[in-house]
Amino acid sequence: MDRFARRLLDWFAQHGRHELPWQQQPTPYRVWVSEIMLQQTQVATVIPYYQRFMARFPDVASLAHAAEDELMAHWAGLGYYSRARNLHRAAQQIVEQHGGQFPKGLDALIALPGIGRSTAGAILSIACGQATPILDGNVKRVLCRYHAIEGWPGQAAIERQLWQWAKQHTPTQHNAAYTQAIMDLGATLCRRSKPRCDICPQQADCLAYAQQRCHELPTRKPRKALPERHTTMLLLQNPAGDWLMHKRPPQGIWGGLWSLPECPHDQQIEAWCSEHLGLTVDKSTAHPTLSHTFSHFRLHIHPVSALAQTQTERIMEANGTLWYNTESISQLGLPAPVQTLVQQLIISKESNP
Repeated sequence: MDRFARRLLDWFAQHGRHELPWQQQPTPYRVWVSEIMLQQTQVATVIPYYQRFMARFPDVASLAHAAEDELMAHWAGLGYYSRARNLHRAAQQIVEQHGGQFPKGLDALIALPGIGRSTAGAILSIACGQATPILDGNVKRVLCRYHAIEGWPGQAAIERQLWQWAKQHTPTQHNAAYTQAIMDLGATLCRRSKPRCDICPQQADCLAYAQQRCHELPTRKPRKALPERHTTMLLLQNPAGDWLMHKRPPQGIWGGLWSLPECPHDQQIEAWCSEHLGLTVDKSTAHPTLSHTFSHFRLHIHPVSALAQTQTERIMEANGTLWYNTESISQLGLPAPVQTLVQQLIISKESNP
């Protein structure tokens, strides 16, 4: 065990977080779900989602046999929905190919959907006691600063260098605590902005601190202007007050979630509804634009509500388009901005019947 690891473990024993829900009974399944949820998402946001998820899907078998709609409803609001789809697929493979038991080898874990080298390392280290390094965003930041490594960590050459350091620092004993400690250090002290260098256990040997470059490292990803996209979302209700909802395809943004029908922003709404939905709509009302930023583009949503005239209660069922009443729609897994639009309109209608 080198000096870096010893200092980190001493600090974690006294000051680290030990009461996070996934630290209790750290089985491979519980660690796996937490690691996937924590990708791109803050701990405070994840905790209530994790607790609800575990209450409904306590083991890999329950997750494997879950209906996709129910799974997505439990994930709605966490974003990056491909994570949930990969969880589902991986759980099914673990049941079908591994008898419901997590494989204990690094390569076998990486072969599962959505599990990369770092996630596999966390599972094997925290839940299985194996000395496997990890390299999530927090760890990259700690190592970049401690060793004053320049260059965007997403570059292959920089990432290889970081993996070498991660492997060198990972101890063969107490490695489960070490893995949690280095993630904790990055999350609580060695933060992206305003790092707490004054109380960091690695301050004495941290090259970025010695060079007064903590604000520069890690090197940021070269910025690119986000593309701007526009869409018209249709909040359609029939005379009975039911809402028309559309299930999005598995791939792409909000994959597998229920959402609102979308009309291309440059098309006339009445004609589009007639051609694509077989509906006659009237009394349309435009609402304020809602913008939502994804990692790779910014979406401007132009909501339009309208009354849809139809003689049937269910239309285009084969294409995943159905009518839902207000109570049922609240139970669907909806993307956050869609949930916001629906709730705003429900409140408005209740206030102005």
